[in-house]
Amino acid sequence: MSDGAPAADRARTAVVIGGGLAGITAALALADGGMDVTLLEGRPRLGGLAFSFQRGDLTVDNGQHVYLRCCTAYRWFLDRIGATHLAPLQDRLDVPVLDAATNRLGRLRRSALPVPLHLAKSLAAYPHLSLAERAKVGRAALALKSLDPADPALDKRDFGSWLAEHGQSKRAVEALWDLVGVATLNAVAGEVSLGLAAKVFRTGLLSDPGAADIGWARVPLGELHDTLARKALDSAGVRMALRTRVTSISCLENGKWRVEVPETPDTSGQIPDADTVVLAVPQREAHGLLPDGALDEADRLLDIDTAPILNLHVVYDRQVVRRPFFTALGSPLQWVFDRTDASGLSQGGGGRRTGQYLAVSQSAARDEIDEPVAVLRKRYLPELERLLPAARDAKVRDFFVTRERTATFAPTPGVGALRPGARTRAQGLYLAGSWTATGWPATMESAVRSGTSAADAALAALGRPRGHLYREAA
Repeated sequence: MSDGAPAADRARTAVVIGGGLAGITAALALADGGMDVTLLEGRPRLGGLAFSFQRGDLTVDNGQHVYLRCCTAYRWFLDRIGATHLAPLQDRLDVPVLDAATNRLGRLRRSALPVPLHLAKSLAAYPHLSLAERAKVGRAALALKSLDPADPALDKRDFGSWLAEHGQSKRAVEALWDLVGVATLNAVAGEVSLGLAAKVFRTGLLSDPGAADIGWARVPLGELHDTLARKALDSAGVRMALRTRVTSISCLENGKWRVEVPETPDTSGQIPDADTVVLAVPQREAHGLLPDGALDEADRLLDIDTAPILNLHVVYDRQVVRRPFFTALGSPLQWVFDRTDASGLSQGGGGRRTGQYLAVSQSAARDEIDEPVAVLRKRYLPELERLLPAARDAKVRDFFVTRERTATFAPTPGVGALRPGARTRAQGLYLAGSWTATGWPATMESAVRSGTSAADAALAALGRPRGHLYREAA
């Protein structure tokens, strides 16, 4: 369907449906490419599943989100919205790993040596594995480096079986492979596509010495993904309509797209017909909006399962840990972050802390996502006391839970074949979201990459191709 005008001369209008990272990125990239863009979001805020909310005097992130130096697309996004200084990276990878059984601290650190020597010293001294286990880990890492994450055959296999074939003990999986993999993939090794696992470990640990250096927001996520994102969108000329849920989209005879929404104060029930529509919503919502024939086997979107993440929030009356974060072995606790300053927890005179707020991130939490708060409190507060002696005498001022039941797509074997690309069979209609075929797991990096892919495809179709915004990570 076409209005007969050359593609490059057609009206440059776009509607982006969804105000998460994928939608924000697509809207910015389309606007930067010279298009007139409207962004629609059903929630009263931007940011998707990486947001903040108020709880009394605290500003709380719904979950602890981190990124790595190899996340070049998300780093571009931070720069584009003027937030790089608010989410700095470590100078060098340094992960404190505390064994609950022995209370012994180990560290995963890198040096400035080239790959794979950058981790050799740390692995050689890693106290949570035996000498033989460390040697086998090194050999498995070299074998993993030789895999091609894009090979469809890897998508059909699970990572746990591959690790067993390469001599990895149960302890090695717990103390190293799942330590990294559960946090980045949101599943244990036996439930993860080998292709996605290879992508994570090859890119993060085996591509560049600094690739796995960790970054995280030192301010609430809402300041980045909502406040600063809105400012950047406004500066780019993007119109935004929040609390606006799209009910249907359809292609008109003139080739333009009509987007139907209920009447709201922002829209009066009318959205301008557009040349381009980007669906930047979860896979099930996208399936419900796609017109017939837009995707081959569109029902495959319904086969992309989701995985939950549970976050526990504990406010103590005093400081109980000095590290900005740590991870645990031999405990149900996974990753623990100090969010005291970012949350705005009140300070005493002279900058002295009057308390400490810890956020505990629990990925692969399918068995616990619906547990009552009282049950979780009874299970996890003793674990924090076991790991942190100072917590034993501290008073818990507050304990609460945030649950993201559909936090990520499930990275199971075979999921790669289900993830669609940005383009659809319908001219002018594109898909974005961390669940699309970015090659990455469901991360902020994947979401941003999907947004730029959708925008690039749309601009190229209109005769306005752009250069790459960011350096591709290996």
